[in-house]
Amino acid sequence: MRLFAVSFFMALLCSSCMAQDPYVVLKGESFTVELAETTEKQALGLMFREELQEDHGMLFLFPGQAMRSFWMKNTRIPLDIFYFDENLSLVSVSENARPCRTQRCPGYPSTAPAKYVLELNAGKALELGVQKGDTLSLHLD
Repeated sequence: MRLFAVSFFMALLCSSCMAQDPYVVLKGESFTVELAETTEKQALGLMFREELQEDHGMLFLFPGQAMRSFWMKNTRIPLDIFYFDENLSLVSVSENARPCRTQRCPGYPSTAPAKYVLELNAGKALELGVQKGDTLSLHLD
């Protein structure tokens, strides 16, 4: 009985070790992402963050495809904003979106309808050499 209990505990422990945070892959590079699935999380985004780890980002999941526009109000770190369509194909990028602490912040619109939006540290688009049509791979389970 004791061997069964120890085996069960070890199996449970190992399965929790295997659980992984959601991540995406773009141009062969993986990024752990926070998911912005609700209106509240989407409105907050990465506001008030002092830093974003190099291999982390935020993925916005929308129920449908539409023109999207993001702004940087109360965002403290510069970001690259990647817009993907329903097929996870890159439709546009806003590079080096600057923090904004004023009441009138510029918008960073997509140039085509998007269903998914990925925010990464500024400079990632250039570093990865992204181009329209590049595909995003989602690993959200």
